[in-house]
Amino acid sequence: MAPEKPVATASGAGEADLATVRATSPGAAPPTDIRPQAFQELAKGERTATALETQLNNMEAKIEALLAQAENDQQEVQRLKDATAGAEQGEVKKEGA
Repeated sequence: MAPEKPVATASGAGEADLATVRATSPGAAPPTDIRPQAFQELAKGERTATALETQLNNMEAKIEALLAQAENDQQEVQRLKDATAGAEQGEVKKEGA
């Protein structure tokens, strides 16, 4: 008699019973239903992933804000350099005239 093959459904494991697969495998340990624990661990993993994603999104927003501020500061420094250079050139022209 061929081992029973698990069948997956859209809602999850469905008929895919790990205990049945283990019971029909040669040298298998006594059947144990590990699905509740597996689903609990899966849910915990999902919660952890969601928390990490939230933290990463917050860090990304902070990094973008820092980069935008750095760019604004750099533009302000350049504007002040240009203004200072223009004022110095005006003074040189007055002295040379």
